[in-house]
Amino acid sequence: MVVEMDKYIGKRLGGRYDIKELIGVGGMANVYKAADIIEDKIVAVKILKDEYLSNDEFLRRFRNESKAIAVLSHPNIVKIFDVSLGDGIQYIVMEYVDGLTLKEYIEQQHVLRWKEAVHFTVQILRALQHAHDKGIVHRDIKPQNIMLLQDGTIKVMDFGIARFARDDGRTVTDKAIGSVHYISPEQARGDVTDEKSDIYSVGVMLFEMLTGKLPFDADSAVSIALMQMQAIPKMPRQLNETIPEGLEEITVRAMQKDPSQRYQSAAEMLRDIDEFKRNPSILFEYKYFSDEEKTKYFDAVENKVPEEEDDEEDEETKSKTIPILLAIASAFVVFVILFIAGWALMSNPAQKMRAPDLLGKVYDEIKNDPQYADIVIEVETRSISDDYPAGQIMDQDPKASQSMKKGGTIKVVVSSGKKQVAVPDVRNSDYSEAKDILEREGLTAKQLKISDPTVEKDCVVKTVPDIGTSVDIGTEIRVYTSTGPAADPVTIPEVVGDKSATAKAKLEAKGLVVVIESEESSEEKNKVLSVEPGAGSVVEKGDTVTLFVSTGTAKQSKVNVTVKLPSGLTGLYDFEIYHNTSLVTTVKNYKGALGDFSVELTGSGIMTYKILYKNTLYATYEVNFDKGTYTKVDQNDEVLMPKNSTVSSSSSDTSSVSSESTSSSSDIINPRDNNKNKN
Repeated sequence: MVVEMDKYIGKRLGGRYDIKELIGVGGMANVYKAADIIEDKIVAVKILKDEYLSNDEFLRRFRNESKAIAVLSHPNIVKIFDVSLGDGIQYIVMEYVDGLTLKEYIEQQHVLRWKEAVHFTVQILRALQHAHDKGIVHRDIKPQNIMLLQDGTIKVMDFGIARFARDDGRTVTDKAIGSVHYISPEQARGDVTDEKSDIYSVGVMLFEMLTGKLPFDADSAVSIALMQMQAIPKMPRQLNETIPEGLEEITVRAMQKDPSQRYQSAAEMLRDIDEFKRNPSILFEYKYFSDEEKTKYFDAVENKVPEEEDDEEDEETKSKTIPILLAIASAFVVFVILFIAGWALMSNPAQKMRAPDLLGKVYDEIKNDPQYADIVIEVETRSISDDYPAGQIMDQDPKASQSMKKGGTIKVVVSSGKKQVAVPDVRNSDYSEAKDILEREGLTAKQLKISDPTVEKDCVVKTVPDIGTSVDIGTEIRVYTSTGPAADPVTIPEVVGDKSATAKAKLEAKGLVVVIESEESSEEKNKVLSVEPGAGSVVEKGDTVTLFVSTGTAKQSKVNVTVKLPSGLTGLYDFEIYHNTSLVTTVKNYKGALGDFSVELTGSGIMTYKILYKNTLYATYEVNFDKGTYTKVDQNDEVLMPKNSTVSSSSSDTSSVSSESTSSSSDIINPRDNNKNKN
């Protein structure tokens, strides 16, 4: 048998991506492992199959995936590095994830421990919350599209049939329907889909992880789709009685047929999971799989017929009773009037508001944010969390959407980050013993070798981070073990400040094995920041040396920017926010009557953003991520208000606005046209 060689293996794409091997085959594209010769790292390259280059539907889906991932930046979503949409070949360069799919893991384990299932679900929901906040609905959430790394980290991928929430949202073709075992009833019907469709799919995955079975299965896709729309699945505890009842309730609520009875957002589902994790015995007492409230039945009140009394006694009783009843009735009417008046006074809508959703927000960034001027945010306590990074709000009281008084206080719990431990002293232990000690502390180990005449061969010389350093649970510790005295000693040269390629060549010329790790830094990209072991260290030829090189970008931070709107707006508005030619985020169906809106932006240094309405420049903001401040550069109210309308400006900026100028209403720009994007 003759096996045809893949035509891309051994080729170089875009002058930098050397295709090494085929690692995945999909319906419309193949995925290859490749080496980025410029960044000196392994990447994944997704290439649209040749037969679909002239198929408009597949082209749309492929380009839609690149557009969707490009606006996302989240640790639980696969990163995109580059896109090429040429006529002869179309490909997306993505983060290479060395792991297995969640589907493969479920098939290996059959039934997952509930704590493990919750850990995975939390990460998936955080990824979806980020995507939904950016206006993107995935629409094909399934364990085959979830990658699982060795450290338990989840990566959501394959946004091929994702859509922006402002789009129509109906299933365009049968190819865009998603995977029938996991799609929502509305998606199976071809109805409009939104974020709640992804929530349903998460519920199905959680069901599968906890029970080892799918809620619906049949011989044909059509039969399964009909079951998604009409059938009621077994309760999870019928299949696995060890599932806590509260977790069963969460699973089944996410899988409600009626979207209005599901969790309305990923954040809402995360809140229940947080409650459950704090108290696994909790019962939420939700009512399930009920399209309408069932008729309530009450015991009938027996109507007893009084025995006949003497007429005179009847008349006497009536004459005494009527004044008493009138007095009681009068008092009751007065009470009702007073009660209604008091109730109306206390429930004055002008004094009430819905509590905003603060979960996942960075406390230090929002405590003085004008967006939350109507409330007082008070830190009740700080607590360790595996799910929320240090500084983020992990709980609040009152909960999001609950009624509260304007000017009232929301008490929040702020994450202090993951539990930390000190790196234990494993010096002079052999590697297997050192690994066991580190793992007992919740850490992972990576072995590297170095010559050392003072330490017995195969025993630990040192660790990085150093012994006694406080690190997060789950941190990888580099364990250097001795190769004994250097039979062929090599002195590590000074390479700090060199380009990574130059440094690597110097070290390899001396017979050393080089590992490159990236660090966020505003130093020049690929510049060597440090080397381990350090310059001047004597090592054995064949030992490993680690170069830490700059990413060229400073550490990313977030700033909430309040975009000012003129008063008097009515109707719905769609805004697009660009940095240079890149779409950063969208604000969809915003009610103009609500006034100013806030948007969370992520970046470093000083960056300029343009807010567009119908492809017309409305406003420009300059954001200083180092200081956490922003400045409105210009704003053109006429873009949102008809000409000759009387407009009154919004209240004065509470942010540091240095200047305001009006730009021409004809300043229509194409974000992809560099000449018209002035920074």
